[in-house]
Amino acid sequence: MAIPTSPPISLPTDPHSYAGSSPVRAHHLALDLRVDFDSRTLAGSATWHLTPAEAATEVVFDTRDLAIENVEHLRVDGSVHPAEFSLDAPDPTLGQALRVALSAETAAVRIHYRTAPTAAALQWLLPSQTAGIQPFLFTQSQAILARTWLPCQDSPGIRFTYEAQVRVPAHLLALMSAENPQQLNANGEYHFRMSQPIPAYLMALAVGDLAFATLSNRTGIYAEPATLPMANHEFADLEHMVAAAEELYGPYRWERYDLLVLPPSFPFGGMENPRLTFVTPTIMAGDRSLTSLVAHELAHSWSGNLVTNATWDDFWLNEGFTVYFERRIMEHLYGREYADMLQVLGRAALHHTIAEIGVASPDTHLHLALAGRDPDEGLTEIAYEKGCSLLLTLESLIGRLRLDTFIKEYFARFSFQAMDTATFLHYLRAELLDQEPGLEDRLQLAAWVDGPGLPPNAPAVTSRRFELVDAALARLKSGTPSGTFRADTTEWSSHEWVHFLHGLPPTPPAGQLAELDAAFQFTNSGNSEILTAWFPHTLRAEYAAATPALENFLRHVGRRKFLVPLYRALLAQPDGVARARAIYKEARPNYHSVATGTLDALLAVRP
Repeated sequence: MAIPTSPPISLPTDPHSYAGSSPVRAHHLALDLRVDFDSRTLAGSATWHLTPAEAATEVVFDTRDLAIENVEHLRVDGSVHPAEFSLDAPDPTLGQALRVALSAETAAVRIHYRTAPTAAALQWLLPSQTAGIQPFLFTQSQAILARTWLPCQDSPGIRFTYEAQVRVPAHLLALMSAENPQQLNANGEYHFRMSQPIPAYLMALAVGDLAFATLSNRTGIYAEPATLPMANHEFADLEHMVAAAEELYGPYRWERYDLLVLPPSFPFGGMENPRLTFVTPTIMAGDRSLTSLVAHELAHSWSGNLVTNATWDDFWLNEGFTVYFERRIMEHLYGREYADMLQVLGRAALHHTIAEIGVASPDTHLHLALAGRDPDEGLTEIAYEKGCSLLLTLESLIGRLRLDTFIKEYFARFSFQAMDTATFLHYLRAELLDQEPGLEDRLQLAAWVDGPGLPPNAPAVTSRRFELVDAALARLKSGTPSGTFRADTTEWSSHEWVHFLHGLPPTPPAGQLAELDAAFQFTNSGNSEILTAWFPHTLRAEYAAATPALENFLRHVGRRKFLVPLYRALLAQPDGVARARAIYKEARPNYHSVATGTLDALLAVRP
């Protein structure tokens, strides 16, 4: 395989990878796995082709809860020999370092292994947890969970190409973050190839009863058969999104862009696995009003997948650029007023996060210090929305044209490389800030990157469409019956409804909620964003009519963004702890470990 080349960058040591300090790097993976739904395990081998380092005596891999059966050397002459290996003492977050002794003749090492049934990256779903009658498996490798299903050098700063052979039950389809089949193979054997180098957190596998629908010559949708028609309608603008992204920041470098709609237990809105973005069905609102999430995952094909944060301390370099890019795509497709709503909602989420974390906390810095902690703690609105706000501030100072030119050249110059904060700041100064005296001072760059909270020079974000929503809220608060302005809401998107619900008094009386529910059918909404904004009001007002829908939502939806605020709202009620724990006990098997890791602590329960 031809590997793209670009100028090398000297990267910092990754505190979340044992392999990050290994002088020997793996550059290509040959993976051979069998998927066993009965035992809930993957078993097989990972053959890593190595880039030699002078005088190196070992290569180090990251593992967590893997059973390492044996390791072999593949020598330059093609012969295979047993290899000496050892596992360090385990760390609950980082797992274990797998150390494999090397000889001068070693070209590759083959690791035979088996995953644990409880592997944190893997979610095994029963047919009852899907939209069909077959079981389902999907992976979630970000941030450092790839090591729970694959012995690897699990650092975002280390990239590799891969090929894979995966055997699954013959009636199920297997997909990966690679070149994918579009129909079943009768013998259940699938072969994959990823020719562009990626970091381990972008390794992905899904197996289930899946069908495919073509949207364009390079885009399409995989979903369970019952879900596919709605998904096909919801994501009809996918090719237009890709074209808009290319127009902004250069060619799409990954050949195909397909979506996989997962069952509702997926813990995130989406995951930007190359060539195959995983998305939650909770964004299928029926009116395409939540597809900005797809624009976000698509934008990661440039910011994140193409130019990647070197460590999880640099996560803002992925997400801040991606949020800015996402909203530019949405503006291109649906207009400035639409994008303005997203900016206002994002800024509100940022203020909420800053208040929750603490305005003076170092965790509100863009450049984080996560050593000794699970990097999942850095996946907050700080990286996303504060990062975006920095770019909005820069745009306000230099104009869109100059910023767009800078971003486009940045993606092109550092394609298929990792980027750390210090190197990015050096590049930003050299290409932009130093060319205009006083610009860095006006930007207040240090306050953004290494300072707490939201700097005061962040440009205000406003929305004309939300001003109309605010007018409706004012009428409601003055005593005007909700039914009298129902005609004004017929063209409202999900974003306007969420803004409306966030604008209600914190504790409206149950009678007012009943009136609103009768007028707008919030409790029976199929829109997860609206429900997540609605249910906290119903809990505080003890509006019992919404209780069955709330409990059903918590039992079936696994997206952490929704679960955390709803469980918190439930816990705040007089009898909330017992109720929350009872629901959670029943719902927990539907949730991925990414969600349960947060919720176990929130509800103070033992797994």
